[in-house]
Amino acid sequence: MAEKKVIEYETRLGTQKVAVDRIIRFPKGLIGYADRRDFALLQIREGVPFLILQSLEDPSLGLMVADPYSFIDDFSIKLNDAEQHMLNIDNPNQVSVLVTVSIPAGKPEETALNLTGPIIINHVARLGLQIAQADPQQPGKVFLRKT
Repeated sequence: MAEKKVIEYETRLGTQKVAVDRIIRFPKGLIGYADRRDFALLQIREGVPFLILQSLEDPSLGLMVADPYSFIDDFSIKLNDAEQHMLNIDNPNQVSVLVTVSIPAGKPEETALNLTGPIIINHVARLGLQIAQADPQQPGKVFLRKT
């Protein structure tokens, strides 16, 4: 069996290693970071529901993300045909949904999920897309702990 190719890269969390077949390509980048295309998901710590979506091109760019369904049941997203095509989605089971997490400095009790720009990842094709949502029926943000 062939050994997986692994690359090392620098992050704010120190030097990390990622298997090349785990790199996620964002053809349009992320909102505010259109020129950053290659990312990896890093586990912060075992048993913690948060991950870091780390740019492989910019060590200072790492976004904390989480699976929104771990915290809320009634979150829905809308993908148009072009977005589904760009993500190469053949089956809904290929897709994972993540949202960014904000933790205001010195105020961890105000930690919130940003629901306005979910990140959709086709883990089979290793493609990702951040898709702005503008549904007035859904909140833009959900606090993880009531303030």
